[in-house]
Amino acid sequence: MSEALSAEQEREKLNTGTKEVAESHRFNEANLARWMQANVEGYGGPLEVRQFKGGQSNPTYQLITPNQKYVLRRKPPGKLLPSAHAVDREFKLISALHPTGFPVARPYGLCEDEGVIGTMFYVMEMVEGRILWDQTLPQYAPADRRPIHMAQLKTLADLHNTDYVAVGLADYGKPGNYFARQISRWTKQYQASETQKITEIDRLIEWLPATMPADDQTSIVHGDYRLDNMVLHATEPRVAAVLDWELSTLGNPLADFTYFLMNWINGALATVEDKQAQGIPTIEEMVSEYCRLTGRDGLPSLDWYFAYNLFRSAGIIQGIIGRVRDGTANHPQAAAMAERVPALGKVAWDFAVKAGA
Repeated sequence: MSEALSAEQEREKLNTGTKEVAESHRFNEANLARWMQANVEGYGGPLEVRQFKGGQSNPTYQLITPNQKYVLRRKPPGKLLPSAHAVDREFKLISALHPTGFPVARPYGLCEDEGVIGTMFYVMEMVEGRILWDQTLPQYAPADRRPIHMAQLKTLADLHNTDYVAVGLADYGKPGNYFARQISRWTKQYQASETQKITEIDRLIEWLPATMPADDQTSIVHGDYRLDNMVLHATEPRVAAVLDWELSTLGNPLADFTYFLMNWINGALATVEDKQAQGIPTIEEMVSEYCRLTGRDGLPSLDWYFAYNLFRSAGIIQGIIGRVRDGTANHPQAAAMAERVPALGKVAWDFAVKAGA
């Protein structure tokens, strides 16, 4: 456990808090202040701008005023892929969810005029609370851990139970065929970025599309739902705000739920032996409660979903490795990431075998 803890602590240190705005991400703060004055209800200067640490693909800033703190997310400057960094989609989503009571930050305004700070951006409230990085929750007593895990689960079920048509998100993605589209997407990315032959990955590329469970449900999916992408209430075991919606779309809710479970099978929680004594729910308990909250009878194809999620992770990581290889990205852990892909392929294929491959 010590290595896992130190890795989480290092990640927390690198990603927590704010810093001076990076030179490449500076903008005209006076222009922003004028826009805030005209567009943000209750705004009053003077304005101080800080940048959040961490590797968000959309630069994120803390806006500090005498009476309130805000968060600004913007498209990064420079040449971008047409559909990438769609902060207007994030704004549309939180604007639709906030009135329902689902825990997202209050949206204040979207600016599509690139003349203000150089790129499109939106402003939302700064939600105060706890951002926790280590899913084993070492700083808490066992009795306090279970409620935090169950709060994460209930919030995800609430998202999947949200009527996306009723809240105005019928056009937020393509309903149906989600797994087929995802498998195709990550297969293409993996093959375009391939740096070594991995037999298990090649087998998964054939097996996954031929064995997909019925893909007959559509909901809002977060796409990267995990503990450090949410703010917990400062003292209560409940989610105050879900963050980082850039991978959100309409899709199959089971893809989202089983991605959330990955930490139990291939993450920090997988190494916890006596979960009950540690106050950590088992996978079986999480599945049972999710089914209860969403009105399902059960999840018979769990091993298939785990194989799918591990394959998706391999595709994402291989894409980063490929960009480093091609000189279009610089990642300090690129060599270590390259070692992870064969391991992910092996574990994924093990689950495929359990699912009948």
